[in-house]
Amino acid sequence: MGAFPKDFLWGGAVAANQLEGAYNEDGKGLSIQDVMPHGIRGARTAEPTEDNMKLVGIDFYHRYKEDIKLFAEMGFKVFRTSIAWSRIFPMGDETEPNEKGLQFYDDLFDECHKYGIEPLVTISHYETPLHLAEEYDGWVNRKMIEFYERYVRAIFDRYKDKVKYWLTFNEINSILHAPFMSGGINTPADQLSEQDLYQAIHHELVASALATKIGHEMMPGAKIGCMVLSMPTYPLTPSPDDVIQAMEDDHKNLAFADIHVRGKYPGYMKRYMREHGIEIHFEPGDEEILKNTVDFVSFSYYMSCCATADPEKQERGTGNLMGGVPNPTLNASEWGWQIDPKGLRYVLNQFYDRYQIPLFIVENGLGAVDQLVTDELGNKTVNDDYRIDYLREHLLQVEEAIKDGVEVMGYTTWGCIDVVSASTAELKKRYGFIYVDRNDDGTGTLNRYKKKSFDWYKEVIKTNGESLNKK
Repeated sequence: MGAFPKDFLWGGAVAANQLEGAYNEDGKGLSIQDVMPHGIRGARTAEPTEDNMKLVGIDFYHRYKEDIKLFAEMGFKVFRTSIAWSRIFPMGDETEPNEKGLQFYDDLFDECHKYGIEPLVTISHYETPLHLAEEYDGWVNRKMIEFYERYVRAIFDRYKDKVKYWLTFNEINSILHAPFMSGGINTPADQLSEQDLYQAIHHELVASALATKIGHEMMPGAKIGCMVLSMPTYPLTPSPDDVIQAMEDDHKNLAFADIHVRGKYPGYMKRYMREHGIEIHFEPGDEEILKNTVDFVSFSYYMSCCATADPEKQERGTGNLMGGVPNPTLNASEWGWQIDPKGLRYVLNQFYDRYQIPLFIVENGLGAVDQLVTDELGNKTVNDDYRIDYLREHLLQVEEAIKDGVEVMGYTTWGCIDVVSASTAELKKRYGFIYVDRNDDGTGTLNRYKKKSFDWYKEVIKTNGESLNKK
């Protein structure tokens, strides 16, 4: 018998802004992603431009029934997606929601339930309404809590009988490195003070705890989790200075989950703010709101990194959003992301030792350039053994963590169908089990083709992980 529990939630994950398209249909307003045609580090545009692949995505908005059917064929138990905030409140600060936007997600969730797939919904996944960024400077402004609460109440009321798994913010700690994409902060990153950044973080944390409180009141049976970008940090050498540096780097990420689970700021974060002249303004009631803690911790895992106190060894990884010193013992993907399956077991144990509540791996996968070929039966496919090997090695480490006693709720691979990359805004960086015929120049039929990994993952789900041990 395998280690995976019988009710383990197998599935896949996407984000609205990376696959839906239909950026200006049915009353949708502009989101920050509509002016980010070149990914995280690329220049913003004043208006949406034709080279922005996300404006069409993979046309999921019009083809979701076809795609959900393919997910069901793989045997998905859960499908993680996000709601595009600007479909529900086009500007973000209206008082009444957009009915056509609400109806789209009604239809999407109904289609999932038709096949017995549970939706796992991210409330805010890197798609703040553009108006909130430009008019209010995003989460720097406390009024964002009010706008987010209105949005949350609208979707909880509408989908309370259709969605029982919710995530408040995607990779909330990424605001440290991508303040516009993660926090809708319009102030250029090089001009953003630490004071304003940490005040924005506080506003998000209060909003997240408020959403958890409201969710538990409106949907007593729902499970509400936080979502953090996990990147375990190893000391580059056994030097105690490197060990302490790794601990301090880890703290910057762990603080976000600590507050979501424990309901208060940790001492090490208070010290950091004290020593950097940061004074967080707490409104009356904030301390109490933060005590509304999550039911589970979800996270993305793609890589680990190293840390050193040696100023001469501070080379940064090229592909890592969160920085970090490359590990000399590991190989890297085509985009410079270091591949470390055992790091997933490590972080699962780290989180469970720390929090003792269920964990959910909601992003993990390999971005690669795939070649569409024709097999001996005349079907178009991708022979992505490299993806199968990557996922197998990571899932075997999840199995090890479960044997260690870690309570893991489920696993959703990132980009279960090819989507536009968040970091680079490319479609050639593919993660999916399903190939989408669309290219970075906008050409292609948008037809869907099953990759070799499609049948492999189908077997993993069917056997509840037991097939992982068979090469």
